[in-house]
Parts: sequence; C-alpha cells; structure tokens
Amino acid sequence: MRIPRIYTDSALTEGGTAALDDNAAQHVGRVLRMQPGQELLLFNGDGNDYPATISSASKKNVEVQVGTPEANTTESPLEIVLGQTLSKGDRMDYAVQKAVEMGVTRIVPLSTERCDVKLKGDREDKRLRHWQSVAISAAEQCGRARVPEILPVMTVSQWLEHSRDCEVRLVLHHRTEHALKSIIPPERVALMIGPEGGLSPEEIAQAEKEGFLPVALGPRVLRTETAPVAAMALCQWLWGDIGSCPTPTVPPSRSGAHVIDIEGSAT
Repeated sequence: MRIPRIYTDSALTEGGTAALDDNAAQHVGRVLRMQPGQELLLFNGDGNDYPATISSASKKNVEVQVGTPEANTTESPLEIVLGQTLSKGDRMDYAVQKAVEMGVTRIVPLSTERCDVKLKGDREDKRLRHWQSVAISAAEQCGRARVPEILPVMTVSQWLEHSRDCEVRLVLHHRTEHALKSIIPPERVALMIGPEGGLSPEEIAQAEKEGFLPVALGPRVLRTETAPVAAMALCQWLWGDIGSCPTPTVPPSRSGAHVIDIEGSAT
C-alpha cells in the first residue's frame, strides 16, 4: 500500500509526538480513514520529509510519532514568481495546480483590464484559501518539500512593483521575436500571464517600461491556463532542474528585468 504524503503546518521533531493541524487531521482521519499503527510521510515546508506512525486517530484529531527526517531534494534552484490573471471556473485551479508541479515559488493572482473575474472581501478570501488548498494538494502529490504561497490579488501596477526583486521578468506575447533561450540564466524569474484575449497594449507597454521583456514561446496562441505551464517547463529546462542549461548568448536588459506577456485565447 502506498504511504500517503501529507502536508501539515505543525512543528515536527525527530522522536517526538505531533498533533496534525485541522486540515491534515481531517484528511487523514475523515477522508483516508487511517488507523493507529499506519504510516505517513509528513512535510511542513522546512525542506525535509518526516516518516511518521499514527498513534491515535479520529475524524478530527490525529497524533503521530515522528521518525528521522529525510532531506527532500525536489525543490528547483530557480525561483519562479507567477503573476497569473484571474480566470473563471476551474481554469485558475488548473493553473495553480500545474504551476506547483512545475516548481513555482509563489503565485500572485492578477486583476487586469480584460479580466472578467472580480474578487473582493470575503469572496476573495474564500478563493485564496481554496487556491492555497489546491497548492497543498499538488505539493503533496508531486513530492515537493515546500508549498508555494498564494498572495492576495494585485493590480498590474502592484504586480510590477512586487516583482522588482526578480532578475528576469517576462511577459508572454506571441507577437514578438524574443526567445527564452537568448536570456542569461537567472536565479529568480517573474512570469506575467494575461487573461483570455491577452493583456491590453497599454498593460504590455506599462510592463515593458518597468523592464519586462515580451517573449514568445512559439507560433501558436496558448490559453491562459496553458501558458504558465508551458513557460515554466521551458524556464526549468533552460535554467532550473529539468535538463541542462545552455550557454547564454544575449545579456539581460539594462534594468536587469524582463517581462513575458503570455496571451491566452479561448477556444
């Protein structure tokens, strides 16, 4: 039987006993219906995996005996900050889930000019909690050591300010001749993804003014939930832990930042 891998925000100490936080406990006790004596693999974002054995379990409370931690080496050396324009239905869930699988560091939902999703107050808080849950499940499934943080919704201006600490900032844009492979390998990358129909010309110009570099992934227009997956896969291949890094041929821009306008289109 496969040993479940569970995220908990509880402190974990080798040889100690730990009570799982509410979400983890309910998943183990209510959903998986696990019993005392069964084994788990826990992680809490400190970079380790912790083998554990359930000592007591109910539908709401689970206590475990923690074993010897094992270093988790699945985190990419490349930090990726994703600015993902809000989208309807399960498209945003898909983007969050796949971004976590591709090694994203943090995700910033964006409210852009052509975005048809508006979130405020309690509704925004509820969606943020939901997306964080999606991120946790994805991290559990793909074996990551850390769960990426889902930040509050930002405007384009707020996002441009927030991403300034990234050496390379990209906005995916299919009407450009810039290619990812021409960029010197960075340690931190910011990706800006537009909504269905793409970012407006004004938003692209604003991003470029702040140092973002428009980059094309290929001749085809990608949907808004597909674009981040394709872009991050390429970034990880070029500069991260998927494949090897090629020798750079073009230096970064004067500002040290680049923007990618990834336009999506519904079909």
